[in-house]
Amino acid sequence: MAASVIARVATEHPLILAFDGAELLFEKLAGVVRIGLDGSDARRIGNLMLDERLDRPTAKLRLKELDAVRVESRKARFGKLRIPADLFDVAMRVDALDSPQVAAIVRAVAETRGLREQGPIAAAAEAQIQFQLRLTLAKHGITPAGKVNLKKRTFGHPSEEVFANLLDFYRIQWEYEPRSFPLQWDKDGHVMEAFTPDFYLPEVDLYIELTTMKQALVTRKNRKVKMLRAIYPHVNIQVFYQKDLQDLVMKYGLGA
Repeated sequence: MAASVIARVATEHPLILAFDGAELLFEKLAGVVRIGLDGSDARRIGNLMLDERLDRPTAKLRLKELDAVRVESRKARFGKLRIPADLFDVAMRVDALDSPQVAAIVRAVAETRGLREQGPIAAAAEAQIQFQLRLTLAKHGITPAGKVNLKKRTFGHPSEEVFANLLDFYRIQWEYEPRSFPLQWDKDGHVMEAFTPDFYLPEVDLYIELTTMKQALVTRKNRKVKMLRAIYPHVNIQVFYQKDLQDLVMKYGLGA
């Protein structure tokens, strides 16, 4: 168990979402109740025996395997082996409770916090929260099942991997450094300088070049982009800072 339960108000009833590590991802989000559920090994082994039809010795081994995977995943995503208890608003030992009872308690906590009375947030605020949460998930390498691009890539910079994860999260098709554009040639026609944009989005026919805040790099890339546009006027390319990612998603309606 030891799962995180996030409760928020839907149209009529609170929606309960379970995800290990959600108390870290949603730590600063208002209108959220962070609930930690915990159970004894005996209870967890019993659940595994029922759910996976295992005998007790096999279920014990299976529990160790699951815990090891969860710890490694948490360490890789958040750099933490254990989650501090003070990140939860409510912590429950659920050995003596069944699932409907746990859900009833969670619902009661949400009602006590007045989440229903707060009502739905504005559409613009929701879009901002959605983007920030997806960007946070992308930074931790968390993408939904069935993502568009399943190819493993070696990226030249961590920001490129984050951007690729974000595109996957929005289920946007992308290609990484698919083409180089020659910019200068010598007198014999040999390429002296070329430019390879970081990403290509085939759905909108757009090349993306990511850059940092270092002015020297910005100046160099802007010069190459200017040359590319002059030589290849049919090529659609944009240079983006991290703060521009949301504008990109909203401008092309990719969030839908």
